[in-house]
Formats: sequence, structure tokens, C-alpha cells
Amino acid sequence: MKYAPLPAMLAVAVWGQSFADATTDLDPVVVTATRTPEPEENTLASVSVVDREEIERRQLRSVPDALRGLPGVTFSNAGGAGKDTLVSLRGANPDHTLVLIDGIKVGSATRGIVPFQDLPIQQIERIEVVRGPRSSLYGSEAIGGVIQIFTKRGGGPLTPRFSASAGSFETATLSGGVSGGGEDGWFNVSGSFEQTDGFNACDAAPPRRGCGVDQPDKDGYSNVGVSARAGYSFADIAEVDAHFLRSDAENEQDGSIFFGTDSRTAVQVLGGSVKVTPTDRWRISLSGGRSWDKLRSFYTQGDIVDLPVGEFNTTRDTATLQSDLAVAADQLLTLGVDYQNDQVSGSTDYAVDSRDKLGLFGEYQAGFGPVRLNLSGRQEDDEQFGSHATGSLALGYFFENGIQTRVSYGTAFQAPTFNDLYFPNYGTPDLDPVQSRSVELGVGGGFQNGSWDLSLYQTHIDDLIQPNDEFRAANVAEARIRGLEASAAARVLDFDISGALTLLDPRNRSDGPNKDNLLSRRPEQTFQMDVDRDFGRWSAGGSLFVSGRRFDDSANTIRLDGFALVGLRAEYRLSDTFRIQGRLENLLDEDYETAAFFNQPGRAFYVTVRYEP
Repeated sequence: MKYAPLPAMLAVAVWGQSFADATTDLDPVVVTATRTPEPEENTLASVSVVDREEIERRQLRSVPDALRGLPGVTFSNAGGAGKDTLVSLRGANPDHTLVLIDGIKVGSATRGIVPFQDLPIQQIERIEVVRGPRSSLYGSEAIGGVIQIFTKRGGGPLTPRFSASAGSFETATLSGGVSGGGEDGWFNVSGSFEQTDGFNACDAAPPRRGCGVDQPDKDGYSNVGVSARAGYSFADIAEVDAHFLRSDAENEQDGSIFFGTDSRTAVQVLGGSVKVTPTDRWRISLSGGRSWDKLRSFYTQGDIVDLPVGEFNTTRDTATLQSDLAVAADQLLTLGVDYQNDQVSGSTDYAVDSRDKLGLFGEYQAGFGPVRLNLSGRQEDDEQFGSHATGSLALGYFFENGIQTRVSYGTAFQAPTFNDLYFPNYGTPDLDPVQSRSVELGVGGGFQNGSWDLSLYQTHIDDLIQPNDEFRAANVAEARIRGLEASAAARVLDFDISGALTLLDPRNRSDGPNKDNLLSRRPEQTFQMDVDRDFGRWSAGGSLFVSGRRFDDSANTIRLDGFALVGLRAEYRLSDTFRIQGRLENLLDEDYETAAFFNQPGRAFYVTVRYEP
């Protein structure tokens, strides 16, 4: 590994086209870790990237499918496709992860989570996962890290594409689109449809009674997704970009008249940006947009059809003004301001249904020979909880033999959700934000046919929000999370081999009977290994995912055993434009749960036909 000075980084990424336009001989570029483009191998953050090539090679079928097995990522699922999927980074709570789509913050301001299961992977070009605190750059929620999803951008000659899949559980998927734009412009329009009959999501037969009701029927799911993106670059002086994504989903679930048996969700993002380069050392960008998160629940049983049960809506407006200035050789100064307004509505009356946030942030990146420095800070003012300051410091050293070492420290926070503050008979308006402090040590390197990385970290979280003895939201909990993450990738005898290991010790440090228990739904170990090989027209590969035990409750009385999943895949290229793919999931038909009483799919097989010139 060779360190790249910041002027080279600027020439490659900051002043040129975005990472999506980088030529193949340049290092892959990431933008989420520092809010500015930088070569992936030079970042001082722990970052994983899943790009379109990997999505299609591994025949990934959903965003949770793409995230599973990445270092530091764990999740629980409530019964298959379309069911609630809660994603956790580095053992933090699901609402401690900030999620962006093309730079726009998404998610529910009432529940505090993002419906990953509803985001159409057919519209996605790239996913960046940054692990570790990032509140100093992004504000609230970024305790465990940041996940940013980029939709397809387009560019180049006019190119249509189409794919169709079918398989187990009466599953069918169609997707297609067209992209183009030439050398200076880009556009992409995409659409997708997915439908599955599913299986019985919840095991509620006596004596388990997991869902409170016994409905041993199939719980289906359908999703319609559309996206569009367009932009133009004016001689490297200015650039404009606009993007749109929407997903509408219908989900069947085991439920009651109180919680519903059907839900209809919508996720929508609309945004744009303008970037201006007054000089070869200075770039100014203005971006913003609106995201919607909508959930409606209904009850259907016998003669009762689509009886409304509840509705929760979030509308979020965001805007960012950012300045990137190369103040000297190998030094980049970023200053910016973020604005956010959240509004909630629906069937529940909240005492307060909107709030504003204003954040000022700054970052200094410098290279002094083999030494790299990142320093960032943020002051955020929230209408509900007042001012909050966070900061981060990272130091790295690049040895001549290709080894990189790094150490970092950062603070982060999470503002209470509207449910935490105002939900009837639960919310507490005077809650404090959740606070954290994290330290990380890392070492990594590259070699001729691959790369490797190792991270050790510890996070302390204070003022965790949980129900108190009166079942009201309160700052009553503390946690200490220790972890080790290791990953490697190499080409050996024409085989592409990659692996990732996570060892996690997430402990409840609150006083009381649950002190030193494991935090719920976090496995202590996860391991992912992928092996692929190309044989000309044929290619084949396999995956192994192993998860250790976890507990479903804070008392650690409901144990969920560990499990291992084996998958196989193959592809045959009929021509340069047509491919046939096959994927076999859960080869050993493992019976397992990631959330108590909720079933997971058994052995399944899917066939896909792809066309793309």
C-alpha cells in the first residue's frame, strides 16, 4: 500500500467527476467517511463497500442480503422478505445508525429506524458502510456508524437493461431501465417489481405463543420501486445532479386487531445538488432534498377487510452547504452547515409534531509524508434537546512495506425519537440525548493479489433510552461494547476469496439484575466467506455465513442458537449481453431464528436472466 498525498486525491476525485466516473486504473473512491472523496485504501475509517458488480456476481436479492456478513454488521429479521429488519453497527442499537440515500437522510422520526427490507436493490449502484462514530460530521444517530446507499447514475452511451427472476416461495422479480448521457452528462431511469407468497412468518403454535396469535398461513410481500437520476458537468467548473427514488410495499404478517395483519409502506427520496469550483483549490456544494417514510397498518380477518389500525408518517427536509478548500500542500479544510426539519403525522396525536436542527461542522485532513491526520468537530442545535458538541480525531501511519496503522477517538450522540418524547403513555419530553465515546486501533495492508484489515474498538454508551419501572421512556441504561473485526481478500490460483470475522462483546452496564448481560439480538460471533471463480462463459461461487448465539431479551433468558448458512451460485454467459444465473440459498436447510419465534427461509432456489449491452 502506498499513501497518496491530498493534492493527488483532489486531482483524482474532489475536483473531477464523482467516484462513479473514476477510470478502472484508479483506486476505488469512498465519500461517506469524510464527506469528501478519497481513495478507499487511504481512509482512516473502517469502511466496507458493496458495488453493483458484487451485487450481480453474488446475486444478492435485498439490501439486508448485501449487508449480511460485512464486518461489524448484525441484523434481526421478523419472518422473511419484507418483514421488519433491524440493522446494528458495532453492537449499537438499530436507531444508532445513520442512513443516507444519495446524501439525503432517511428513516422514521417516530420509530427511529429505516425499512431496509423495502429498499429496492435493483435500483442501487453502491453501498458504503462506515463503522464507528460519525456524529462529528453528520450529527444525531451516527453512534454505530453510517450507511450510505447510492442509486444508479448512468452516463456513457444509451444502454437498456432488463432482468427477470423466479424461484422458491412463488417468488418473481422483474427489473429494467435505461441509462446514458454521453461524456459530460448522465441519466438513469429504473423500475422493479417483486412479489412472493412467503411462508409462515411467526411460530405461534402452543406452547410458544410468540406473536400472541396462531395464524399458520403464508405471509406474502410485494414491492414496486422506481428511481431516476440526471446531471451534467460544465467543463469541470460546475456540476448539477438530481435524483429520485420511491418504493411502495405491501406486507402480510401474523397479527391482531391491535397491531394489524397487513401493512403498506412507502419510502421516497427526492434531492439534488449543485457543485461549483471557483478555483482549482476550492469547491462549494449546495445539496438538499426531502424524504418520506410512511407506514399504514390494517386488520383483515373473516368479513373484516382492511380495517385501519394505525398510521405513522415522517416528512424530512434537509439542506447542506459545504466548502472544501485545499489550504496548503497535502491539507484540506472542510466547513459546512446542515439544516434539518422533521414533521410527523398519522393516527397518533403527538404533543409536538415537528422540530428543527441546525448543525455546523468542520474537518481538517492533512498528510505529512507517511503520517495522515483527520480532525473533525460539530455543534448541533436541536429544537427539542438544545446544543450538543461532538468531535473526532484519527491518526494514521503508512509504512514503506505497505502496512497502515491507525488510531481514532470519537464522540457521538442520538437525539430521542418522537415516540421517546411524546408517544401517549410512554414518551417523556425532558429526555437527554444518548451519548457515546469510542476508541479504535486498526492495522491493514495490501499485497500483490489482495488486502487485509484488522480493527479493535471499544464504545461506551450513556443515557440509553429504555422503559423504566413505570413503562415510560427514561435515560436509565448504559452499555459497553468491545469488538474485533478482521477482513481479507485475495486471488489464489484463479479463485477470488474473501472473508470477514466479527467478535463482539456487547454488555449491559446498567445497575440492576441485567448488569453484565449481553445486549439483546447481538450475536457474539459472525463469519462470512466467499469463493468465486471464472471459467470463461461459466462462473461459479459459494458463500458460508456463520452466526454465534444471541439472546432475544435483556434478561438473557431467551437464547437463540447459532447457525451456519451455505449458499451456491453459478452463471452462464450466453453472449456478451445475456446471462443466466442460479442461486441456491441455505443449502443445508438450516432451521434458525434471528428474532425469537420468527421463522427464517429454508432451502430455496432462484433463477435469473439478465440482459445488458
